[in-house]
Amino acid sequence: MKRINYKLILSILTIALFGFLACSNNSSPENEIIQEEVTKSLISNTSSIEFENKESSYDIIITTNVDSWVISSSSTSWIQLSQTTGTSGSTEVKITALQNTSISERSATITINANEVSAVKITINQAGTPSTSGIYPDYNTNPIPADATGMSSSATELAAKISLGWNIGNTLEAIGSETAWGNPKVTKELIALVKENGFNAIRIPCSWNQYLSNSSTAEIKLDWLNRVKEVIQYCVDNEMYILVNIHWDGGWLENNVTEAKQEENNAKQKAFWEQIATHFRDFDEHLLFASANEPNVEDATQMNVLKSYHQTFIDAVRSTGGKNAYRTLVVQGPSTDIEKTNNLMTTLPTDTAENRMMVEVHYYTPYQFALMTEDATWGKMFYYWGANYHSLTDTTRNATWGEESDLENYFEMMKTQFVDKGIPVVLGEFAAIRRTNLTGDNLQLHLDSRAYYLNYVVKGAKANGLLPFYWDAGGLDNHGSGLFDRSNNTVFDNQALNAMIEGLN
Repeated sequence: MKRINYKLILSILTIALFGFLACSNNSSPENEIIQEEVTKSLISNTSSIEFENKESSYDIIITTNVDSWVISSSSTSWIQLSQTTGTSGSTEVKITALQNTSISERSATITINANEVSAVKITINQAGTPSTSGIYPDYNTNPIPADATGMSSSATELAAKISLGWNIGNTLEAIGSETAWGNPKVTKELIALVKENGFNAIRIPCSWNQYLSNSSTAEIKLDWLNRVKEVIQYCVDNEMYILVNIHWDGGWLENNVTEAKQEENNAKQKAFWEQIATHFRDFDEHLLFASANEPNVEDATQMNVLKSYHQTFIDAVRSTGGKNAYRTLVVQGPSTDIEKTNNLMTTLPTDTAENRMMVEVHYYTPYQFALMTEDATWGKMFYYWGANYHSLTDTTRNATWGEESDLENYFEMMKTQFVDKGIPVVLGEFAAIRRTNLTGDNLQLHLDSRAYYLNYVVKGAKANGLLPFYWDAGGLDNHGSGLFDRSNNTVFDNQALNAMIEGLN
């Protein structure tokens, strides 16, 4: 029988046990679990979208591992989003651009935001109406042969027939509607009242851009053309001369006499005047057309742009034929400012009709007396105008410039620059507001000096061949210039009215 060496076996087992324990306490790379940090992300499948001018849509894909996100647009007026929030994963969002009826391109930015990641931005561009010479349809669709019936007077001869003009201010040019600025609708009774009180010409400031049946085609609503025609007829029935223009009209032309807007505005000018001229074509020489109102111009570059607007106006009117081939047309000086007109308007547009053009300027000088309603850092209001109408007690309110000699110099500029060369000048607007917040002797002196001012403007205009048109905005209160109470068709301001009538003599 063999003897078992128990000590040897015990030693072997002890060594094996320690080896096992040593191995179990040592970590192996194969057995270790590595936990890596997950990177948060937010991406879109595009960074820019180009749309045509018509309404159209584009689907973007937003992919993220963030819990939630938000999407927004810098323009809510023409960009629509199918949803504005989402969660992790991939999400499809439809972006819709509404039709762009302007000829100008427009842009917007879509922004996608989520926590702890950078925002994603998508640039949106949408084309405007194709910018060519055919931006708008041709509205000269039925030109007719020239018709000289009732159109025998030249511009100079017409000027001799116009004595004193009146503006239907703040009415047919009001933004919103004919009555939006506080005046009632024009009636034939009002026009008859104006004629009865010594005026034989009426300037009708008109808005057109707000009365479009389709802004993308610049088509003027027929009912608005008919309404203006109705007012013209009131004047014709009273044997008055009429001046119809494109007034401020939201500023599309007046505030944009720039090379950047030249093509766009000439296209609209052409479209509007083709329609206006065609609709009123049958009126005789009592109706005159005026290109604009007070086009803002500061230098020779802008003057060249303005000249192009006037050229477009003349060409559009003449192209319609009929009596429009001979109609007298009125073009505005830069800002209708006399000094700027004298310096910058050194040439006029061309015209196929000889001696059928007038120039228009306005006169509100000095501004502190004529229009200013509160003191400013650069100057104070004037209450009293004219050498013999200065206050001895309220001396800080006496006019310090722009009085008789300045008026005479300004009007003589226009006589030399235009009238003496056979080009009549329309003084399309002039006025001085009433300051009825004054009391006692100060009020009376102010009203007397205002009457003297209006008399002097009319007298000076007539002496230099200018055709004066008083600006009546209808207001009867403090800072108003209304001559007539249009609510009951009566004379409101006899003193001012009489002063102007006397200025004709």
